[in-house]
Amino acid sequence: MEKIKTLIIGSGPAGYTAAIYLSRANMAPVLYEGIQPGGQLTTTTLIENWPGYAEGIDANELMASMRKQAENLGAELRGGSITKVDLSARPFRVEAEGGVEIEAESLIIATGASAKYLGLESELKFRGQGVSACATCDGFFYRKRDVAVVGGGDTACEEATYLASLCRQVYMIVRKPFLRASQAMQQRVFDTPNIEVLFEHNTAEVLGDEMGVTGVKVRKTDGTERVLDVAGFFLAIGHHPNTDLFEGQLELDEEGYIRVEPGTSKTSVEGVFAAGDVKDPHYRQAIAAAGSGCMAALDCERFLRK
Repeated sequence: MEKIKTLIIGSGPAGYTAAIYLSRANMAPVLYEGIQPGGQLTTTTLIENWPGYAEGIDANELMASMRKQAENLGAELRGGSITKVDLSARPFRVEAEGGVEIEAESLIIATGASAKYLGLESELKFRGQGVSACATCDGFFYRKRDVAVVGGGDTACEEATYLASLCRQVYMIVRKPFLRASQAMQQRVFDTPNIEVLFEHNTAEVLGDEMGVTGVKVRKTDGTERVLDVAGFFLAIGHHPNTDLFEGQLELDEEGYIRVEPGTSKTSVEGVFAAGDVKDPHYRQAIAAAGSGCMAALDCERFLRK
């Protein structure tokens, strides 16, 4: 049974930042990177809203740099995933892939949240090449071009109105004959002249070439089809927090996000902290995740020093 002081689960901006801070505090963190080292950010390309890079920075380059920084400061980074946790008593008992058993005095959860996709093969093919689940992250690249947004809730309306401020034309693909968003958000959409809402439509196929997305084929409930000439295809049908491992052990909200004590990273179990999108259904930005990773590390360090 391996015994460690701090275990970090997850390797996005939140996880790597927590590892950087804890390493500098001589807390010997061990971080398991999971199935997607670098997190969701590695599915996009250029990042223009990370402070300090006037010309932007490649997402994979940024995450590789954060990873190297954590490693240089002394964090132990491991491939693979955590498969089982027992938070009923400290030290916490954890099992990693391959049957590795660990006892951890403290735990930082930074497993993120996964965007929901439609499940189309063509959608997967062009992910990161015109297919995106974050308008705030990627909308800037489609200035004065036409784009499509899938979804009819508040998030979809927010994404559509944001994109409308940048793009020439925004199509909202809505499978129902109405929007599920709040009345205020609906009105904002209907008052925006360059948003066209396609009710009772579903996405049949994302079209593109070696340069990326060139259009999307949509199908109305009556069977008629139409091709929208768009350069960007944005999913706004929700996110799923990666918290299945902690169900029944930590307090989660109605959507499955980890609840934390306001203004902190402290969860319902003493010694367990949460950072990044796994506890944040609102902002979902890399810089916000990194900031919460810092908070989790500081909260964890204070806990361990008590």
